[in-house]
Amino acid sequence: MADGAGGGNGGKSYFEQQREALVGEIAVSLESVLQNINRLNRSLEGVIAVGNEFGSVEALWSQFENVMGAQTAAQGQGQSQGQAGSAQKRDGSGEEGEGEGEGEGEGDDDGVEG
Repeated sequence: MADGAGGGNGGKSYFEQQREALVGEIAVSLESVLQNINRLNRSLEGVIAVGNEFGSVEALWSQFENVMGAQTAAQGQGQSQGQAGSAQKRDGSGEEGEGEGEGEGEGDDDGVEG
């Protein structure tokens, strides 16, 4: 086997020495990456465990929301039937009130410089 450009250190060429050094650095870097991935995995497992602890609380709040929503819907249907007649009376008086409010708002532009 012929030596490369520098040759001499224990029969290894310069290329082989550099290759061994780089392979060693790569191995150290991969170990570091593996350790960080394991640390990330443990953190994610902790986050998932905390999230799973709230599953029963979420189920309870969902049940509460469904019950309250059903009661609100039932009350809303009862009130809408009772208010049908009074809503017609309010529609006639509400139009006059809106007209007056629009007239009052027009004077506010006088103080603005333009």
